[in-house]
Amino acid sequence: MAACKFAPDTHAVNQSVRRNLRLRELIPVARAVPRHIMIDLHQHTEEQAWNAIMRIAKSGTRTATVITGASGVLHQKFPQWATESILTPYIYSFAPINNGSFHVQFMKQKNLK
Repeated sequence: MAACKFAPDTHAVNQSVRRNLRLRELIPVARAVPRHIMIDLHQHTEEQAWNAIMRIAKSGTRTATVITGASGVLHQKFPQWATESILTPYIYSFAPINNGSFHVQFMKQKNLK
């Protein structure tokens, strides 16, 4: 008999294994944090607005445009939240852009530990 070497098709095997293990679903892909976010808080309750702003502050985003609307509770509450709450350590600075929105700069995440 002639000697025969077995050479498996590793590419096909690897594809099959990955498909069976569903590696794309099990290993999350790291996503870059956006540098700037614009958030419109119209139609948000106070609690929803607070949660959204805290999520952004903790995400690592550096700047945000927060649209509160020209009148109403959120336009009055946001400056209070930024200066007198647990949100304060996350905010480097904030300033009104116009009558209904604010430009916010967040602290770098390494400074918050």
